[in-house]
Amino acid sequence: MRSWNGQAWKTLCLAILAMFVVSCASTDEEEEGLPTGNRTEQAFYEAAQRQLRSSQWELAIKNLRALEDNFPFGTYAEQAQLELIYAYYRDYQNDAAISAADRFIRLHPQHRNVDYAYYMKGLASFTEGSGLFERFLPTDMTRRDPGSARESFAYFSQLMARYPESRYAPDAQKRMIHLRNLLARYEIHVANYYFKRGAYLASANRGRYVVENFQQTPAVPDALAVMVQSYNLLDMPQLESTSLAVLRTNYPHHPVFRDDGTFNYRYYVGAKDRSVLHWVTLGLFEKEDPRGFDSRELYNAEYRPEDAPLPPEL
Repeated sequence: MRSWNGQAWKTLCLAILAMFVVSCASTDEEEEGLPTGNRTEQAFYEAAQRQLRSSQWELAIKNLRALEDNFPFGTYAEQAQLELIYAYYRDYQNDAAISAADRFIRLHPQHRNVDYAYYMKGLASFTEGSGLFERFLPTDMTRRDPGSARESFAYFSQLMARYPESRYAPDAQKRMIHLRNLLARYEIHVANYYFKRGAYLASANRGRYVVENFQQTPAVPDALAVMVQSYNLLDMPQLESTSLAVLRTNYPHHPVFRDDGTFNYRYYVGAKDRSVLHWVTLGLFEKEDPRGFDSRELYNAEYRPEDAPLPPEL
C-alpha cells in the first residue's frame, strides 16, 4: 500500500473539519428549534408555530424574523408579521411589539386583520411596566408615571374610532374605562402631594381638572373634596360652597362628611396644621404623612383588567 502524501492528508483533514462544522451547525439549529436541511418558508413557519405553542418566545421571534427576511413576499409573510407582534408582547418586549404593529399597519392598512395590530398596540402599552416585579409584589399602578396609560388609551381610541365593530372592541372599551379611572386617580395623588407642600391653588386646579375631564370616574368625589378643602384654605368661600353643594348632593356618603353631614376640614391635615414639634425637629418626630383624599374602597369600579380574559388567540 502506498503511503499517503501530504496533500492527501490535508484533503482528509479539511473534509473531517467541514463535516464537524456542519454537524455543529446542525446541532445548534436543532437546539434552537430552527429548521435544518429544508429551510423553506413553510419550515420556518411550522417551527415558529411549535415554539409559540410551547411559549418559546425568543425562538419564535428568531424564526418569524428569519421567515420575513428570507421570504418577504411569501405565503406566510403577512401572518408572520402579525404573530411577531404577539411574540414580542408575550416576551415582554412591549416597545418592539408596538414597533412591529406600527410597521404592519403602515405596510398593510387595508388588511382584514389590521384591527388586531391596533389592539396589540394598546395592549402592549397597557402592560408596560407590569413585569415580574409587579406581578409578585403589590403595586399601586395609579402612582406610576401615567405616560404608558395615556398612550394605551390613545391606541385603544384609534381602534374604537376606526373599527367599532372589531372583535377586540369590547375588551378595548373596558380597558379604556380602567385607564380613565387610573389617570383620574393619578391626578388625585398629585393633588394630595400639593397639599403636603402647601400648594393649595395647584391642588384645587388638579381637582377641577378631574371634575372637568374625567366625569363618571371613581375619582370625582375625591376631586370635589380636594376643591372644597383647597378653596377653604385659599379663602375663596363662593367656590368652596359651590363645590361643597355638588359633593353633598351627589356623594353624601363620602368619608369627609361627619355624622351630622358637615364637612370635616380636619380630615386632611395640611402643612399649615403641623405642630410646633414638627417645625422644631424638621419632621423627625412626626414622620407620618397626613391622610390624603382617597375613597377608592367606596367608589371604585369593579373591573379588574388582570382578571379579564383575553381574546382566544391571545
